[in-house]
This record gives sequence, C-alpha cells and structure tokens, in this order.
Amino acid sequence: MKLRVGLFSLLLAGVLAAPVFAQEGGGGGPQPAKAFATAQEIAFDSLPNFLKLPTGMYLGEGIGVARNSKGDVFVYTRGGDTSHLYEFYPKGSFVREIGKGLYGFQMAHAVRVDPQDNIWVVDEGTDMVIKFTPEGRVAMTMGRRMEWGGGVRPTPPPNTPPPAADPYRFGRPTDVAWDAAGNIFISDGYTNSRVVKYDKNGRFVKELGTRGTGPGQFNTPHSIQTDAQGNVYVADRGNRRIQVLSNDLTVKQIYDNVGAPWAICITPGPHQYLYSANSNPDNNNSRLAAVSGEIYKMELDGTVIGKFGKAGKQLKEFTTVHAMDCRNENDLLTAEITGWRVQKLSLHPQPVQTSSR
Repeated sequence: MKLRVGLFSLLLAGVLAAPVFAQEGGGGGPQPAKAFATAQEIAFDSLPNFLKLPTGMYLGEGIGVARNSKGDVFVYTRGGDTSHLYEFYPKGSFVREIGKGLYGFQMAHAVRVDPQDNIWVVDEGTDMVIKFTPEGRVAMTMGRRMEWGGGVRPTPPPNTPPPAADPYRFGRPTDVAWDAAGNIFISDGYTNSRVVKYDKNGRFVKELGTRGTGPGQFNTPHSIQTDAQGNVYVADRGNRRIQVLSNDLTVKQIYDNVGAPWAICITPGPHQYLYSANSNPDNNNSRLAAVSGEIYKMELDGTVIGKFGKAGKQLKEFTTVHAMDCRNENDLLTAEITGWRVQKLSLHPQPVQTSSR
C-alpha cells in the first residue's frame, strides 16, 4: 500500500506540475534567446577573489557595480540591516564605506559613476536617486522616501491602472544615465514603467512609458544607458527586449534577440559596444537557468558579435547578473544577486562573423 501511495503521489505531482512548465514557453518550455544558437563564443577568464573585504565585513546581494576614471570600484549591496555602498581600489582592496546609515539607503538597485566621477546610487526601497561627490558628500537627491518608512511596495499586478503622473516622485526606480550635456535619464521602474528625463539640475523635462508591450511601453525597465550621440537604451526586461530611444524619448529601434536584459552597459571610446546580460532569474528554476545566464556583446545597431558565460555558481559562471561595468571594453565587472559577489572578467575576443539580428 505504501508503494502504491508513493507512486500515485509522484504521478499526481507530475500532472499538476506539467501545466506550469508548459506555460513558461508557450507549450514547449522556456526558450533561449533568439541569438543564442548563432552567436559565437567569446573566450574569457575570471579573476578569483577579486574584492578583498575587511575581516567581519561581507557582501550581500551584488546589486550595483561601477568604476570611476581612476579605476576605483564602487559596489552597492544589500546587507542584512540595510544597503551599503563600498569603494575598492582598482586591484580590489577595500577603501571605505560611503553614506553609512544614510536615510536614502534601504534596498539597493544600482550604482553608476558619471563623467565627472560623481557617484550615483538608485535605491528602489526609498524611491530615491542620490548623487555623491567623488569625496563622498551628498550633492543631490531626487525622489523622496515614503514618510511611513515601511518596506518596499509590491510590484503592481497585471492590468493595474497606472499611478498618477508625478514628475518628482519615483516608484521603485532601477537605474540612471546621463548624456554629454549632463541631462539625467532614470528608469522608473517596478511601479511606474517609464523613463524620465531631467536636466543637469534635476528639473523635469519629459517622460515616456506606461506598463504594456507596445513600442514605448515597458514591463520593468530594469537598466538604462546612453551612447555618445545621446540615444537612450532601455532594458525592457519583462518584455525581453531593449528599446532604443532618441534623446527626446522617441522610440527608434527595438532589439528582441538577446533574451531578457537584466543589465546593459555601453563602452566609452570612438567605437562603442553594447553588452546585455540575459540573466538567469533569481528563483532557482532550473529549467529557466538552462536557457539563460549568458552575456551578449553587440554593436549599437543590435548586431550580435558574440556571447560568453552561462548560469552557475563557479568562476566564469553567473549567478544572476544584476549589473555590469564596461568602462574598459574587454575588462568587465559583474555584480551578481544569488552569488553575493562581483566577478572581474577578462575577454579574449577573436575576429568573428557577426550573427544576424
């Protein structure tokens, strides 16, 4: 009898689970990115134990990573108490903590460094974007923490009416970028599903987006970057695409061939490249991890040059890449959620045939 009950339970579990897996990929299970099969592999290495923290200090979820013009590394991480912003020397030794105990820190989401070496953090828990000087002093705040101070607001369920427009309040913002004139672009975010443009002093200019699947609509705009011409690249993660906008937030192109972009990064220099991480979700779903985890290197027009990496917990594997720094084209940093780490990668690209978009 025990054997029969056990077999019945296993069969029942399989029947109940089948529709769930069928829904993930339209009946055939989760699918890899469109470019996966044709993108050539880029060889790379990962430096072991790159960051050196003081005894008794630890990283939590690796949420944001960025470098300044000197090569110093900034990591915005979620800790057990709140979020922390750490600075490291270029070779990984610890420098300092910036903003310890700051009112605007609760649930880290991004850190970026602007061309003047100011350090910007985006905190989805306090709905704030905060600018620090290179010395670590607060220079500007955007948005405002909810006065009641309780936890992070949940992501609205599908078909929830959009919140009333408010140029200066955010709803779980995710990232920040700038153009050559210093204009500020913020992806906002889990609640508002929009991109907002401000001038260099933080004055509202324009916004684009509502929750949806059409051009200029977003489903979790999760990362944002600009190129030298001022175009704006938005990682529309929930819609599995990158939307390219003009400087005045008009949709120009859509790239839907590299999976769900958790993080994007554009290199500096005369020939710019776009990196996009099709990160394995942070839900331990092995079926999804099997068809995600890689990072793509692309031309700005969306042409795929190659890919590297896969989901996993070892060196040269990725545990949900949440942010990347690509200040140097073939020397990347990745901040990873489920591995609580930052990896330093060295790419070894070879002349390759680019795959079609």
